Amino acid sequence: MSASPLTAEVRRRRTFAIISHPDAGKTTLTEKLLLFSGAIQIAGAVKGRKASRHATSDWMEIEKQRGISVASSVMQMVYRDHVINLLDTPGHKDFSEDTYRVLTAVDSALMVIDAANGVEAQTRRLIEVCRQRNTPIITFVNKMDREVREPLDILDEVERELGMPCVPMTWPVGKGKSFGGIMNLRTRAMTVFEAGSERRPQDFEAIPLDDADTLRSRFGAEYDAAAESMELATGASPEWNHQAFLDAKQTPVFFGSGVNNFGVMEVLDALVDIAPAPQPRLSSAVVNRQTQEKTVAPDDANFAGVVFKVQANMDANHRDRIAFVRMASGRYTPGMKLKVQRTAKELRPTSVVTFLSQRREAVEEAYAGDIIGFTTHGGVQLGDTITDGASLQFTGLPFFAPELFMTVLLRNPLRTKQLQQGLAQLGEEGAIQVFRPQAGGAMLLGAVGQLQFEVVQHRLKTEYDADIRLEGCQYTGARWITADTPAELRAFTDAYPQRMALDAADALAFLCTSPYDVRLAQERFPKIHFHLLREHAGLSLSQ
Repeated sequence: MSASPLTAEVRRRRTFAIISHPDAGKTTLTEKLLLFSGAIQIAGAVKGRKASRHATSDWMEIEKQRGISVASSVMQMVYRDHVINLLDTPGHKDFSEDTYRVLTAVDSALMVIDAANGVEAQTRRLIEVCRQRNTPIITFVNKMDREVREPLDILDEVERELGMPCVPMTWPVGKGKSFGGIMNLRTRAMTVFEAGSERRPQDFEAIPLDDADTLRSRFGAEYDAAAESMELATGASPEWNHQAFLDAKQTPVFFGSGVNNFGVMEVLDALVDIAPAPQPRLSSAVVNRQTQEKTVAPDDANFAGVVFKVQANMDANHRDRIAFVRMASGRYTPGMKLKVQRTAKELRPTSVVTFLSQRREAVEEAYAGDIIGFTTHGGVQLGDTITDGASLQFTGLPFFAPELFMTVLLRNPLRTKQLQQGLAQLGEEGAIQVFRPQAGGAMLLGAVGQLQFEVVQHRLKTEYDADIRLEGCQYTGARWITADTPAELRAFTDAYPQRMALDAADALAFLCTSPYDVRLAQERFPKIHFHLLREHAGLSLSQ
């Protein structure tokens, strides 16, 4: 029996995030995937401050100046009749919140590892998030054309850090100056390495692995050493098991050099061949006044999606805001009547688009797994569920309690309106956490990392014409609070009026000046709950 048209479209989708530590070559690899799928014709080069051409996926002015990604970007491409939605994430730890939220919108992750440095700190954090969500991970070991560690050592480290076995899909012959290429264990051929970023996959020579004499005469001792280490690696690894990979219990490993276009095609093919199509998603629905868990299948006919990112001012010519929606089920067509579940209001976007970084195209149709952008002028927040009528709510979009705080001071008091608009939009976007002290006074910015403050200061000036000064303050932490009854909550807020603040989603928070504050307040008010993580406005908070 053939699949329905909706099911067939869903099966064509692949939605994945590309994750790594900064400088592992993630943005370069992103560009090469776009290049080989035919989505772009020329790859830009990220060369820090002096870049004359910056990467396609880094569009913000500050990203161009610094040569780093500070915001995730979305790109859609078609390859081998599959629609691939790629989400490029910021590698810098100061923007990890954005990355965590992006990871809630994907079905798999592509982890890029620098072959010289192995698994680094930021990669560990991202691995942890993938592990919590049981997200399947494909591993790409990059920069094999440089002086790097032994592949067996890298494999061993990845296994330890991931807590799951590695299954090599390709294996390197040599490294650095003597890097000869990769042996593909799936096609049983060795692809011969030649440096050069202009080469296309079809330009590389391939020699069958059965032709050991040719390989030995061409690559000598490097080939013998690689064949031996490959045998050790495959002998120590379990057999490839597709279901184990989908269950996040195995990771396939590929080697290559992204900057030289080498080993990238194998990754692109793996995304089509082994990465999962859109998966069912858990939501909560209110039935007869009872909240019940409901699994939403991607080929359900009804449209449902979740806002995992809001970005203001992507286009300097239009002061718009785009709500990035991961479609969880159904089909989107222009003119559909949609509703924001949190407010029960109709969503009336001025346009609906798909993305290639800054390039946008109007959506004719989209299916579960696709990322579509609703251009709005407000009314949509991070974590909002959008449906064509069904009353349900997706959960799990994380907001972390900030560890750094600054007070906002406006240099020109006449720009107060612009500042308020800017902070409201950047707060809703999740670029930074904005707290309004209930007792009045200056607004507070809360961040996970210092660089977030710099980016927000830069964006307030360039996008909203609000020049601010940031000053230190006494707060060192915040906890969102809930209580079992309104009376208990009122007693608590009356006891600490100077410590109460509302965030961008109007969730109540308790501001701390030392680690002891929470402990003392908890002893005094045992029925108040303090939360390090907020999932979404009006939804369950995690301890």
